[in-house]
Amino acid sequence: MEGEEDFFFPNMTMPFHMAFVYPIPQAFFINGFVSPFLIFFTLVTNIFVVLILLRRHMRSPTNAILAAMAISDTFTGVTPLPVFVHFFSLENYHDFVEYHWCYIYRYLGELIPTIFHTASIWLTVTLALQRYVYICHTAAARRFCTIRNVIFATFIIYMLAILSQITRFFDFEFTPFPMFSFDSPNSTLVTCIERTSPWVNQNENLYFNLYFWFRAIFIHLVPCTILVVINSVLIWTLRTAQKRRMQLLKQNKKSESMKLKDSNCTTLMLVTVVGLFLLVELPLGIIMILHLVQNNFDIDIMSNETFKLLNLISNTFILLSYPLNFFIYCGMSRQFRETLMSMFETIKTPNSRKRYASIPTDNGRTMAESTCRETVL
Repeated sequence: MEGEEDFFFPNMTMPFHMAFVYPIPQAFFINGFVSPFLIFFTLVTNIFVVLILLRRHMRSPTNAILAAMAISDTFTGVTPLPVFVHFFSLENYHDFVEYHWCYIYRYLGELIPTIFHTASIWLTVTLALQRYVYICHTAAARRFCTIRNVIFATFIIYMLAILSQITRFFDFEFTPFPMFSFDSPNSTLVTCIERTSPWVNQNENLYFNLYFWFRAIFIHLVPCTILVVINSVLIWTLRTAQKRRMQLLKQNKKSESMKLKDSNCTTLMLVTVVGLFLLVELPLGIIMILHLVQNNFDIDIMSNETFKLLNLISNTFILLSYPLNFFIYCGMSRQFRETLMSMFETIKTPNSRKRYASIPTDNGRTMAESTCRETVL
């Protein structure tokens, strides 16, 4: 998840222990048992999400972004799983971290998950922006909201996410450090001491301040602000569209009313997805900003232990939100539910005809394609 070790100890001068990163009593239970369960649950549910959203009759720009988000969320959780299992599920957190596990923790527990998390954040922004264009600028949607553009945007987001984190792969050095083991006092353990790389040493404070303020502003504050604004506009648009739909019903224009209803259902579901995202992401951004303010302006807000605990809880709620998206899709999308059921029916009776073998078309194109390839979820 977010770079917890660097967040609290950017340059350690003593052997690395998990207590420097996590509040141990709480982390033993949460990271050892709760998080692995949530990660496994996320893996299962998001496999279904991707398989369903990328089926031929479900392909659309919106669904392509939702599938990319599911993949990013899954890797955000799965990547640190070996760290959680080794240190907390297997209770190897008592002793200092072995030298080779220092690198495993840094890459799998911190750097790589942060890349996927960053990508997931900006994919959510892309989802909200695209829905805004669909609703408020229909003519522009026909030109810009295409699956090809979504793939290109996803590629750009991942490249920028990697670039935002790339220096972190080269700004540290681990030095082997033999010492007596806590668990076996008669044996020695080769642990590690972390030091910043020589190219960082000259401007260490400037480097870490730039990095963490950049993350706080452009990976948390700016995306969340954009999403709050767009979600507010979409909610207002939903209310306006609902009034228009009632007028259409009074005029007995049932066909137009049904189209508007389908569009409203899709918008409502995406507003719910974005709302859940904001609910779990905003606290992490606030925690990071408060910690930066405390460190930069020497203001005593709360202890490091409290920050570590809040960070652990916030990351756990982010993990919890990942499989919840599956249930949002199931609860609010008839087409998603029916496709899910058809997948199970196909498994049970593999020779049976697929339920969605034929889809209503408009001049040789599917209805989804005839409306800017927007599949109503």
